[in-house]
Order: sequence, then C-alpha cells, then structure tokens
Amino acid sequence: MVTSSVFVPTGEVWDHLAATVLPRYMLNSGLLLFGVGIGTFVVGVGTAWMVTMYQFPGRALFEWALILPFAVPAYVLAYTYTGIFEFAGPVQSMMRAAFGWARHDYWFPEVRSLSGAMWMMTFVLYPYVYLLSRAAFIEQSVCVIEVSRTLGCSPLKSFILVGLPLARPAIVAGMTFALIETLNDFGTVQYFAVDTLTTGIFRTWIGMGEPVAAAQLAAVLMTFVFAVVLLERWTRGDRKVHHTSSRHQSLPRFKLPLVMALIATFFCFLPIFFGFLLPGSALIVWSIETAGEMLNANFITYAFNSFLLAAVTAALAVLIGLFLAYGQRLRPGFVMTAATRIASLGYAIPGAVIAVGVLIVYTTLDRTIDGWFKGAFGISTGLILTGTIAGVVIAYLVRFLAVSLSTAEAGLTKITPNMDAAARTLGYAPGTVLRRVHAPLMWGSVLTAAMLVFVDVMKELPATIILRPFDFDTLAIRAYQLASDERLADASNSALAIVLVGIIPVIALSVAIARSRAGHGHD
Repeated sequence: MVTSSVFVPTGEVWDHLAATVLPRYMLNSGLLLFGVGIGTFVVGVGTAWMVTMYQFPGRALFEWALILPFAVPAYVLAYTYTGIFEFAGPVQSMMRAAFGWARHDYWFPEVRSLSGAMWMMTFVLYPYVYLLSRAAFIEQSVCVIEVSRTLGCSPLKSFILVGLPLARPAIVAGMTFALIETLNDFGTVQYFAVDTLTTGIFRTWIGMGEPVAAAQLAAVLMTFVFAVVLLERWTRGDRKVHHTSSRHQSLPRFKLPLVMALIATFFCFLPIFFGFLLPGSALIVWSIETAGEMLNANFITYAFNSFLLAAVTAALAVLIGLFLAYGQRLRPGFVMTAATRIASLGYAIPGAVIAVGVLIVYTTLDRTIDGWFKGAFGISTGLILTGTIAGVVIAYLVRFLAVSLSTAEAGLTKITPNMDAAARTLGYAPGTVLRRVHAPLMWGSVLTAAMLVFVDVMKELPATIILRPFDFDTLAIRAYQLASDERLADASNSALAIVLVGIIPVIALSVAIARSRAGHGHD
C-alpha cells in the first residue's frame, strides 16, 4: 500500500514538500545514519574485542554490563539528558552557582540538536554491534590468532588483520540493525526538533491531514531502509567464513600493561555510564520525587495497556514464528522459504511506515464492512479494526515477527532430524511431535523470543501513536506526552518502568552469549 501510493496524485502537496522540507528530511536522515554508524562501530566493536581478548580491571563485569543500555529506549535517554543538561537542569545550574556565571557568560553544548540525537542513539544502539561482534569474537578459532602472534603480530595488529575480517559479517549485521532502528526512531528526533523522514510522516499525516502524501514520504523512507539492507548484502558479497578446526579452547586473554588496562577500563565504562547509569540514576531520583503525584490509577491503566499489547503480541508472534519455522522444517522448499523470508522483512521496515500501510488498509476495510452491514442489516459496525487494538497488534506482528521467527529457527536447528523420524515411527502426528518433543527441547528459545518481542513492544512508539485507539495510552505514549509538555520529571515513572522491563532479556542475552562458544564449560 505504501509503495502503490507513489502513483497516487496529491496535487500541490507533494510539490510543496519536495520544494521546502524534503531535502532537509533526507539530509538529516542521511547525516543521522552516518553519525550513528560511526559511533556504534567504534563503541560496539571496540568494547567487544577488549572484553573478549584482554584482561583488565572490571572485564568480567563489563562483559554483561555493556548490554544494559539496550534496555533504554533512545527517546527515554533523550528526555533524561535534556532534563540533566538543559539550561535549568542541575548541571548548568551548579556551574552558574559555582562560578557566578549568567546565561551568556559561558558556552554549553546543545543537547537538543542533530549531534545530540547521534549521541543518544549511539549510546542505546551500540549493543546491537557489541552483541553480534562479541559472539563472533568468542567463536573465533584460537589457531588463527595463535598463528598471527607467531608471525609477529601484536594484539592490536591481530585485531585489525585477523579479528575484524573474521567477524566482519557479524559486525555489518549489527550495524544494519542499529541503522534500521535509527531510521525507525521518532521520539528522539521529534523531541530534539530534528527534521527527518520519520517526523515528516507524522507532520504530514497528523498536522497537514494528508495521508497519501505521508504514505509517499514513507515510500522515500523505505528507499533509505532498502539502501541500508542492500549495502549490507553488497559488502558481504559471496564471501563466507568457516572454521576448519574442531579444537575448542579457551580464548587467550592478553594481560595489558597498567596504563593500557586503565584506558581499557575507562573506555568500557563510558558507554555504560552515559547509556545506563547516569540516565537510570536520574530516572530513579525523579521517580521518587514525583511518585506521590504520578503513581496513581492512571499509571496502572497505562501499565496494563502496555502489558496487554506486549503479552498478546508476544504470544501471537511466538505461535506464528513456531508455525512458520516448523513448516519450513517439515516441508523445505521454495514456497516455505519464500514465506518465512517475506515474514522476516517487517523488522527492516520502520514502525511509522508499517503503521501508515496498516492504517490505509484497515480504514478501507472498516468502511467496506460498515457499508455492507448497513446495507444488509441497517446497522453500523463502527471502527472494528482501526478503533480497537487489533490494528496495533497487527502492526507489531509485522514489525517484530522476524524476532520470534529467527529465534524459533535457531532453536529448531539444534534438534537433530532423527528426533522427528523417531517420533513419527511411534505414530505421532507433526503437531504432536512439535508439542511433546520439540517444544520441551527448545523451551529456552521460545521464552527468549517471547521476552524479546515483549520488550520491543513495550518500547515501540511510532506505530503506537498512529494506530492506538482513542483514549488508549501506554507507558511509552505517556512518557512521550509528558516530555513533550516539558514535564520531564513527571515522565520519569513511565520511562523507568519501560527500562526495568527491558533489563530482564538483556541479562538473559548476556548469559546466552557467554555460553555460546563451543566447548564452554570444558576449557
């Protein structure tokens, strides 16, 4: 629907957008991608290599703590940093009190800016690169590293000549996820007044009342998404990396000199501090200060609405993901492979684009159903789809089904096909095999998929704003509304609840990665 809207005439609206704001939308979106790409690469890959290959103070703690910013949505970080560093915030207030400065006596970097948005997204999105890079570094063969050292390579040279090329597919994949999430972001760029294609979609749809023009902007945004995906495919090419050794030993950790060890500790601590500890501490303080006013019946309603959407979507996503993954296992072929690949495309599409497409389809269906019932029975059905949470859940499923599908596929691939054959010889039908054999064996993967989808839905903002029913607010929307009204402290309770929910899968992911290397427990 979004693609087809390109061919629908919009009169002078599109000409006006193209002549005034579209170049700025595209330029800011491109600069944001460039800045976040550089930042996530440096922080994600650098920290992953350090905690995997070097021994320095705090390394064991940093292994899992570096994932903590993953639990913080970018828009929550944006609200928090604005409250801390704005002119009336505690940092600048203390500076003025300490030095007797007035407003124009000093310079302070502007948080609410394009560069500020780059920093916010880098702090919360680098874990994508860190997670995949660290997993790739952990799985690397000891032999190639030992060979590079015998050839006279220093640890740094081994990293550049051996570690990076071997982990390249994982690094590129992590950066692709981070860049797609950058394009999907709405709360941060909107609050920082940075005009991007995503904010343009909302402004055109809601502010100008031009859904077709908004859909055309969404189509432009999709070209950015496809460019990111195609770039990842092109850079990968036909090159593949395989391990030829069956030996699995403990990776050598090189003990750094004192000065370098302190630098490594400081480098690993910075993203944790700026991405989790500092904003988390501020949210806790503000939440305590505003608890009496904000923790009321309305807050419980927002929390319940968020939980309802997340639980329903997670359950459906896991069921559909299992169905598709198991169907591909039973009937491997072009049709099932194509179906699973198409189902996975949604994760690469920003939530705003999905919401626009879903809303166009559901509005048409609502009108059709209502007209049919009026003609046949003389009654109006109202907004069955766009007036309920059905549209929101469908958008979530399109966006996050890839998460549960990939996790289910990973779980099933670890189960030997001989188990299927043995169960079928005992007379079990495929559904019974899945329920009684596969499900118990891959229960951990199922729970992981459910947790990841649950947290993604809790954090999701663009699609929720567009598709939510009237007077149906979630924690994410409430935090966004309060922050938009400059009530940053009041938004802290909703923001903190989202962060706390996100910590659970973050810890689970860290444990899973630590155990992912073959031979773990036998070193």
